Amino acid sequence: MAVRIRLTRLGRKKKPFYRIVVADSQCKRDGKFLDVVGTYDPLQDPVVIKINNAKLEDWLGRGAVPSTTVKSLLKKIPAAE
Repeated sequence: MAVRIRLTRLGRKKKPFYRIVVADSQCKRDGKFLDVVGTYDPLQDPVVIKINNAKLEDWLGRGAVPSTTVKSLLKKIPAAE
């Protein structure tokens, strides 16, 4: 089972809001997931990215691989948070 850290979309039409989730790579985008690691709100100014660092480190330690988008979001977060 390949585990990915990726985005799942919430919110209504033209008002996106995303959860950063840990899911099996073969599950649908908005389908079943294992754990919620954080949220991403692109409509706020500045963009709001909230991550639970303890959960993220735990899943990365277990071998979960972040998607390209999530990897770029993680780079935008200051290390102090």
